[in-house]
Amino acid sequence: MPPITELTRIEPVHLARLEKQGVFTTGILLEVSETPTRRTYLADHVKATPNDVSTWRDEALLLNLAGFGATEHQLFIQAGIEGLRDLLAVDLDTFRARLARAATELNWEPPADLMLETWWEQARTLEEE
Repeated sequence: MPPITELTRIEPVHLARLEKQGVFTTGILLEVSETPTRRTYLADHVKATPNDVSTWRDEALLLNLAGFGATEHQLFIQAGIEGLRDLLAVDLDTFRARLARAATELNWEPPADLMLETWWEQARTLEEE
């Protein structure tokens, strides 16, 4: 599980407060924010809003996709996909095109089609939970 320090949509003050609550990884963040009640509870304890917690959770879900690392995170950000909701909002062809364009902009090789399809399908599975 990636550390919460890899989340780009979280302010440092909240990061420090999360760490004081024992939330060091995205996996722990996902666990303690699993339900709306838990998100509200966590928000109260770190002086954030439930919407803040939902945003962090959205990005954490993306970071926990199979085969996803720092390079992929940067590629997704370049493609305008900052969280799971952004990925769920596009069809597979659009997703493929956006990542290909982002890879070109970064002068990187785009991910293999199989990996793209795996991420896209995994996002749909996570949506159902």
